Amino acid sequence: MQPTEKVKRAKTAQQALESLMRLCARAERSSGDAMRLMASWQVPPQEREGVLQRLKADKFIDDRRYAEAFVREKINLSAWGRYKILAALRRKGIAESIVNEAMNLYERNDTADRLSERLEHKARTVKYDTPYQLRTKLLRHGVS
Repeated sequence: MQPTEKVKRAKTAQQALESLMRLCARAERSSGDAMRLMASWQVPPQEREGVLQRLKADKFIDDRRYAEAFVREKINLSAWGRYKILAALRRKGIAESIVNEAMNLYERNDTADRLSERLEHKARTVKYDTPYQLRTKLLRHGVS
């Protein structure tokens, strides 16, 4: 073990609940995130589900709210596309129905507007000799 590594102590279910309440009060977390954290804290597996149910009952964790915030953030701030967002939410263990609902809230209009803005910007910055060259460069940029 390296001198800079921290040794993680095992937490009881009550300690995990308190820690997760603090974390969830500061930022949205999914149920999958909470389960991974509890596993890293070595919370006994039979107690993890009880802690998660308590967090959901107290509205600290809500996968629907998490998915909507995640989609909104990744579209508006990170300019992620549909497939990248879908893959990230699936990795986090969010149910497919919740993912589809969240994606439908921010679909179509935003994507076309963002693509048109990016292509207009690219058209101003790219060097070309003929309109055909410009069109092919913009097509390659739009597809990538």
